[in-house]
Amino acid sequence: MKLFEIGFLTFRLLDFVDILLVAFLIYGLYRIVKGSIAFNIFIGFLSIYVIWFIVRALSMKLLTTILYQFIGVGAIALLIVFQQEIRRALLLIGRTRGTDPAKPMRSLLPWNWRTAYTSEINFEELATACRHFSATMTGAIIVLGRSSELRFFISTGVMIDGEMTSKLLESIFYKQNPLHDGAVIMIKNRIKAASCILPVSELSNLSVEYGLRHRAALGVAEQTDAMAIVVSEQTGRITVSSKGRISEDLSGETELDKKFYRMYFEVE
Repeated sequence: MKLFEIGFLTFRLLDFVDILLVAFLIYGLYRIVKGSIAFNIFIGFLSIYVIWFIVRALSMKLLTTILYQFIGVGAIALLIVFQQEIRRALLLIGRTRGTDPAKPMRSLLPWNWRTAYTSEINFEELATACRHFSATMTGAIIVLGRSSELRFFISTGVMIDGEMTSKLLESIFYKQNPLHDGAVIMIKNRIKAASCILPVSELSNLSVEYGLRHRAALGVAEQTDAMAIVVSEQTGRITVSSKGRISEDLSGETELDKKFYRMYFEVE
């Protein structure tokens, strides 16, 4: 089906769909790699590809051959360099997306993908513990699993497998407790492990106000669909990392438990 013609160029409906899908793909890639070191590498590789396309159009055979060989090897290098980003992309694609009966098409957009989560988390107890940490300047990082059970990260810590209460969290992050230096991982309302080791984010534009705990929380939020709560030991600020982003300071929230609930279930 032809939409219009410009000289020898015929523009079909399929061409429009093709361009639209490529635009969505590029936008999705941009959202995944923006702000990271991989973004600069991606721009560099894209620049070389554009140069190769130009020299090929100009029939510069020697330079075209050299750049083509680089691009051929570079495709394999990209799989190594973008390992974490590819993992995040596959995680997004593999999620079970929620349905919206009123707006079924809206849920198909990449930025509206949702996972059908179920949870029995006691957010009131969680908020009580976080307020205590904030008031006493106690550093803490609590990871809440969603669709993933985070077994690899759980294996790096000390197994607990106990029901989550504010008192248990406070005792774990008590400064004299040997388990306080690390992350607590929760699945539903059970603390699976403490003193867990998390991957550190490689974001280059992260504020200097954020320390190692925040980078670790952001790292696990980049590589999985988990939500990580951090209480700063220096300022007492409460922040949440989810989907590779850090929230604003939540210390002044009057209904912190409801805020955690909305952020966990991604409710606007």
